[in-house]
Amino acid sequence: MQEFITKDKLPLIFGVLGFILAVLFFTVGFFKTILLIIITALGIALGYYLKNNGILDEYLKK
Repeated sequence: MQEFITKDKLPLIFGVLGFILAVLFFTVGFFKTILLIIITALGIALGYYLKNNGILDEYLKK
Protein backbone atom coordinates (compact mmCIF):
# COMPACT_ATOMS: atom_id res chain seq x y z
CA MET A 1 0.00 0.00 0.00
CA GLN A 2 2.84 2.42 0.86
CA GLU A 3 4.43 1.78 -2.55
CA PHE A 4 1.12 2.59 -4.29
CA ILE A 5 0.79 5.88 -2.42
CA THR A 6 4.35 7.00 -3.14
CA LYS A 7 4.23 5.88 -6.78
CA ASP A 8 0.85 7.46 -7.60
CA LYS A 9 0.87 10.52 -5.33
CA LEU A 10 -0.31 13.13 -7.87
CA PRO A 11 -3.35 11.18 -9.13
CA LEU A 12 -4.43 10.62 -5.53
CA ILE A 13 -4.04 14.29 -4.62
CA PHE A 14 -5.97 15.47 -7.67
CA GLY A 15 -8.62 12.81 -7.10
CA VAL A 16 -9.22 14.12 -3.59
CA LEU A 17 -9.27 17.71 -4.86
CA GLY A 18 -11.78 16.73 -7.55
CA PHE A 19 -13.98 15.06 -4.96
CA ILE A 20 -13.92 18.14 -2.74
CA LEU A 21 -14.72 20.36 -5.71
CA ALA A 22 -17.65 18.13 -6.70
CA VAL A 23 -19.04 18.22 -3.16
CA LEU A 24 -18.77 22.01 -3.15
CA PHE A 25 -20.57 22.25 -6.51
CA PHE A 26 -23.47 20.15 -5.25
CA THR A 27 -23.81 21.72 -1.80
CA VAL A 28 -22.89 25.38 -2.27
CA GLY A 29 -23.55 25.96 -5.95
CA PHE A 30 -21.48 26.72 -9.03
CA PHE A 31 -20.94 30.48 -8.72
CA LYS A 32 -20.26 30.42 -4.97
CA THR A 33 -17.72 27.65 -5.51
CA ILE A 34 -16.01 29.62 -8.28
CA LEU A 35 -15.94 32.70 -6.01
CA LEU A 36 -14.41 30.60 -3.22
CA ILE A 37 -11.70 29.34 -5.59
CA ILE A 38 -10.93 32.88 -6.81
CA ILE A 39 -10.70 34.31 -3.28
CA THR A 40 -8.49 31.41 -2.18
CA ALA A 41 -6.18 31.93 -5.17
CA LEU A 42 -5.94 35.65 -4.37
CA GLY A 43 -5.06 34.84 -0.76
CA ILE A 44 -2.34 32.43 -1.87
CA ALA A 45 -0.95 35.01 -4.31
CA LEU A 46 -0.92 37.67 -1.59
CA GLY A 47 0.85 35.29 0.77
CA TYR A 48 3.55 34.51 -1.79
CA TYR A 49 3.96 38.22 -2.54
CA LEU A 50 4.38 39.13 1.13
CA LYS A 51 6.77 36.22 1.71
CA ASN A 52 8.98 37.02 -1.29
CA ASN A 53 9.21 40.75 -0.50
CA GLY A 54 9.80 40.28 3.23
CA ILE A 55 7.19 42.87 4.16
CA LEU A 56 5.94 41.04 7.26
CA ASP A 57 9.26 39.50 8.35
CA GLU A 58 9.70 42.02 11.16
CA TYR A 59 6.25 41.29 12.59
CA LEU A 60 6.55 37.51 12.27
CA LYS A 61 9.88 37.35 14.16
CA LYS A 62 8.33 38.71 17.37
